Amino acid sequence: MDTQAAQLPGADAARPVLEAQDIARVLTRIAHEIVERAKGADDVVLLGIPTRGVFLARRLAAKLEEITGSTVPVGSLDITMYRDDLRMKPARAIGRTEIPGDDIDGRLVVLVDDVLFSGRTIRAALDALGDLGRPRAVQLAVLVDRGHRELPIRADYVGKNLPTSLRETVKVQLQEEDGRDAVLLGQRTSTAGLH
Repeated sequence: MDTQAAQLPGADAARPVLEAQDIARVLTRIAHEIVERAKGADDVVLLGIPTRGVFLARRLAAKLEEITGSTVPVGSLDITMYRDDLRMKPARAIGRTEIPGDDIDGRLVVLVDDVLFSGRTIRAALDALGDLGRPRAVQLAVLVDRGHRELPIRADYVGKNLPTSLRETVKVQLQEEDGRDAVLLGQRTSTAGLH
């Protein structure tokens, strides 16, 4: 959910870099990569980071089921109280964490998010996950990696690497939330307040 930059002014003149068919194609590729790397999907649990990460996790679960014939548990991981900017912006709505089967111990947890940017959202997700149990391993799947990491975090599965400048915005739109599927690249008017 490192898309905060994507929601600032200046994204109006954005151009699409991924359309609906591209998003479907990269999710299919990521699902195949997960199956190959995990040698199946028997112990895989997908946890989406709200909001768009949850929708992407559900889509990935459906693709994994198509590939393996098995249902893959999917849930959501709220990171609100684990964010490192909570003191600066304390008024936040608390989301919901839903762990399928109520147990992640010994499982391969794949965190799913829309955009990987500074890495701070994923660090918060790892902290939240640590309070819920002890997975066998944790991997990260993102639709877009836009660079500009501030923490040593790297995605295991990337839909599209999209090198950007800090003056650019990346906005993911998904049918479930926005009424269309697209990844948009735009220009920001100011870089003030960026991490």
